[in-house]
Amino acid sequence: MARQKFLYLNTTGHRSGQSHAIEIWYVEHEGCYYIVSEKREAAHWVRNIRAEPAVGFSLGYSWDDRGAAVDGRAFFPADAEVIAAIKAKMDAKYGWSNGLIVGIRAD
Repeated sequence: MARQKFLYLNTTGHRSGQSHAIEIWYVEHEGCYYIVSEKREAAHWVRNIRAEPAVGFSLGYSWDDRGAAVDGRAFFPADAEVIAAIKAKMDAKYGWSNGLIVGIRAD
């Protein structure tokens, strides 16, 4: 089985102001990366993005095997066609797409 790449997302804590990092599944679509929050608005990383959409991110196979962090900006897509495309890609890649979709584009 091929190794799976992850997105490593760095956000700023909405209360603490401290850096927080997560490893998460992602798909690419039209030059952006998309991730899905199973907990929707209750996820801390979503709360962090709502408070501060400037993020850092990198791609890799593990915490120790990832590229240099890139500055980016997170957003919440509203276009129904984009959302449907992201859900289809997540379903095809992971068999799952139920949650809040968050986009990330490099600055």
